[in-house]
Amino acid sequence: MARLTAIALELSGERLLARGDRSLYWPRHETLIVADLHIGKTQSLRGRGAAVPDGVLDDDLTRLSAALSETAARQLLVLGDLVHDAEGLTAGVRDDVARWRERTNVAVTVIPGNHDRRARGFPAEWRLAVHELPLVVAPFTFSHEPISAAGYNWCGHLHPVVTLRGAGDRLRLPCFHLGARVGVLPAFSALTGGAEVRGAVGERVVAIADGYVIELPAPV
Repeated sequence: MARLTAIALELSGERLLARGDRSLYWPRHETLIVADLHIGKTQSLRGRGAAVPDGVLDDDLTRLSAALSETAARQLLVLGDLVHDAEGLTAGVRDDVARWRERTNVAVTVIPGNHDRRARGFPAEWRLAVHELPLVVAPFTFSHEPISAAGYNWCGHLHPVVTLRGAGDRLRLPCFHLGARVGVLPAFSALTGGAEVRGAVGERVVAIADGYVIELPAPV
């Protein structure tokens, strides 16, 4: 079986790509879509005494830069929880992201999530456009949490993961969870937990492993 770094999705007459770097690309609008970066989570957890690894932010931003370059996207849309909390936005984190923005020549729009709202805004030097309400770009509605929308709703927030089992082994993987009316993106940051999903009849689950995508068999 060939290993794929992206899988094409046809939804509401539009073609999108579910990518192995945890992003979604909409070619017609040249837009890369991600959710739940939780910038500053490492620093926040360390401030509470947790031992967490170095380099998470650098790795996430490097992967995001690569996704923007590979797709040649002109826009980046973040479906909430760009940051983790105010405590995690240390001077070093703010500077790291500001330098990343200086190297990144795309427009960035953020739909604030629950963590973003607790952080009470974003640093001005990050040069972000903030869209406080769900964003409608027909035929889709983009939001942080799942909502009932006129069109197909793309969102984040839930951090979907799927567990593969076989021969006594268990492997827990981030995934895209695509229902009839709502599609949930995986958390983009590697430093996140997840909510277990089990695809129902009519749904699609696209798991991500080491930069590759695997569409799981549909239940019957």
